[in-house]
Amino acid sequence: MRYLHTMIRVGNLDAALDFFCTKLGLVEMNLIENAGGRFTLVFLAAPDDVELARERKAPMVELTYNWDEHEYGGGRNFGHLAYRVKDIYALCQKLMDGGVVINRPPRDGHMAFVRSPDGVSIELLQEGERLAPQEPWASMPNTGSW
Repeated sequence: MRYLHTMIRVGNLDAALDFFCTKLGLVEMNLIENAGGRFTLVFLAAPDDVELARERKAPMVELTYNWDEHEYGGGRNFGHLAYRVKDIYALCQKLMDGGVVINRPPRDGHMAFVRSPDGVSIELLQEGERLAPQEPWASMPNTGSW
């Protein structure tokens, strides 16, 4: 058995791609438009998984955009996606500068949570050892739910 991908439905494909690619840093691997079925699929890989995704078509996230449906409930029921990152502070700063709310700041230098435009919770975990606590993260409170 091999993990392939996780599919999440998105209500606004442009906003989702801006979040996942521009802000979070995932790489678009494949885009499939199905006019008959009225949907678009976009497959994304983490930067360090691009070669593996090319070879195996995995591991990836599949964004499913249904052309006629734009609001979905229950994103929180899904749980979350998790990514290991090289510098949790730098990525959280980039996300915050891009207008993303840091729901659970990386106070411990190890873990943070943000949400996609469709409410999907994203866990960010520091690669290797925890980073030393830094401001503004060390004293930043949680915002919303994660």
